Amino acid sequence: MALKMYSTVLKQTAVALIVLMTVYSCSLIPKQVDVISKPIDRQIAQPMLPRGIDLKEPYWYVVSEKNIDEFLDKLKKEEGRIVFVAMSIPDYELMSYNMQELKRYINELKEVVVYYKKVTTKEVK
Repeated sequence: MALKMYSTVLKQTAVALIVLMTVYSCSLIPKQVDVISKPIDRQIAQPMLPRGIDLKEPYWYVVSEKNIDEFLDKLKKEEGRIVFVAMSIPDYELMSYNMQELKRYINELKEVVVYYKKVTTKEVK
């Protein structure tokens, strides 16, 4: 008996809740909604450009069959031992080309950074 009564009360409560939710969520009186749009000023953090590079200048020796003995004596006197790195002319040209490509890439990348810095900073008029 108590179970049947409990079940009836539960059904009545559920029906009442469903009816209330339906009535309040689907109002019969339409409300006017005002939509206002305005631009938002965003502050975009501008990172500092990295410091310039500090390259050290290496000393290049040009060694041929004519001056190799003189070069070896000078190297042994200055460095104390004979160890050096050699490069062929085509490899030197390739290294030179690679350096030019690096310069080009860095300059183009710098232009992109400067462009975005100009675009994202607020201009004072």
